[in-house]
Amino acid sequence: MQDPSQFGITRRDAMIVAAASTAVTAMPFHAGADTSGALEEPVMQKVTLTVNGAQHALELDTRTSLLDALREHLQLTGTKKGCDHGQCGACTVIIDGRRINSCLTLAVMHEGDSITTVEGLGNPDDMHPMQAAFVKHDGYQCGYCTPGQICSAVAVLDEIKAGIPSHETADLTAPVQLTEAELRERMSGNICRCGAYSNIVEAIVEVARRPA
Repeated sequence: MQDPSQFGITRRDAMIVAAASTAVTAMPFHAGADTSGALEEPVMQKVTLTVNGAQHALELDTRTSLLDALREHLQLTGTKKGCDHGQCGACTVIIDGRRINSCLTLAVMHEGDSITTVEGLGNPDDMHPMQAAFVKHDGYQCGYCTPGQICSAVAVLDEIKAGIPSHETADLTAPVQLTEAELRERMSGNICRCGAYSNIVEAIVEVARRPA
């Protein structure tokens, strides 16, 4: 390869030209595109969400996740934003009796659904049995994942009562057994970075074994 100095330019000049060429090539180009820098207006839609038994009429950008609608528009900040990719479970809520990662679903998809967040399960003066069990068994440390853990745990017990199997269920023809392995499998989508898993399992088992 010939030395750039033979063409009357320095190595520094050659590097600058190469960098500029790469930047220009990487820029997207659309024929007839508006280069004024103006952003497209969001598409807004009216939606009525039933959350913790109360109806809320909202007008939202159709791209708004259920998680952001709960936190930013309804100020229900108990539901946490962790990974925002459906991998940690911190944003778990219960919709029509089934647990769901609220960061992975759009708010406008849940018109008419019954949504329960951790605030709807109980409060410090009147705790849900699962909330009380988490406190008793130290099922949390930093507490960030705890709302999602509790919502998921409540739904897990309902799944077991309904006979819904998991990957851990050995006999699909018999009632689901409440084993530690079964609970750990069902709760595996809820990550606790503090590692309070054994205490979480103890809390769930206590609630499951309480008289109906």
